[in-house]
Amino acid sequence: METTKDTEYDFVVEDVSKVFVGATRVQALSDIDLKLKRGSFTCIVGPSGCGKSTLLRIIGELETATKGHVEINVPESRVPRSAFVFQEHGVFPWFTVLQNVAFGQQMAAVGKKEREQNARRWIAEVGLSGFENAYPHQLSGGMRQRIAIARAFATGSPVLLMDEPLGALDAQTRMLMQEQLLHLWEIEHKTVVLVTHAIEEALLLGDQIVVMSARPGRIKEIIDVPFGRPRDFAVEASQEFGELKQSIWESLRDEVQASMKFS
Repeated sequence: METTKDTEYDFVVEDVSKVFVGATRVQALSDIDLKLKRGSFTCIVGPSGCGKSTLLRIIGELETATKGHVEINVPESRVPRSAFVFQEHGVFPWFTVLQNVAFGQQMAAVGKKEREQNARRWIAEVGLSGFENAYPHQLSGGMRQRIAIARAFATGSPVLLMDEPLGALDAQTRMLMQEQLLHLWEIEHKTVVLVTHAIEEALLLGDQIVVMSARPGRIKEIIDVPFGRPRDFAVEASQEFGELKQSIWESLRDEVQASMKFS
């Protein structure tokens, strides 16, 4: 991966393909071109196994492309360029809420007073004030996921990469977390890339939606979301929301059917 001069885009993905070689050869991605504008919220949707998570990991420098490259225009600093939130929240069971949220800053050698003050701010932002000294096993799944999101924001990383972070939550908790993500993004305007299977979630949260094909994953289309910001759940009642949801599903239907052949 390469870092070049500053532009309006934090990431420019050019002709990226990925092949995994093990007992069998699996081509996960093919010829991906994608630009991620600074401060934008991009959602990636597609059938299971289409390479969504692999693309996210390549953008975040956790995987390398077999072909092509990613131009990175995010300045390096003492904090990581990207912070991750995964479906399995990944909080440390032996740490308190405060210690978990402060962990990324601790790794960046931020002083104890500063990192704890910042951690308390983000704990409050996700509605966990009063639970600073609780341990994850004492909290619900939704609360643990809020810890992971608070930790990602608290790192100060300008880019947030989220892989199905709300997928394991019940419907009501998921709606609450969507509201909080909208709120937190309005505060920080980080560059966010969110992988999701939920079309409604992508339309509610995103500035653009990347629709991917069945494996090997290709970009089938990129849709600019027409709804203004600040945004809330009222947008889901609009005719335009319903029509766009249906259009995206029609684009995905054949890809989902094709992906079932690999299941």
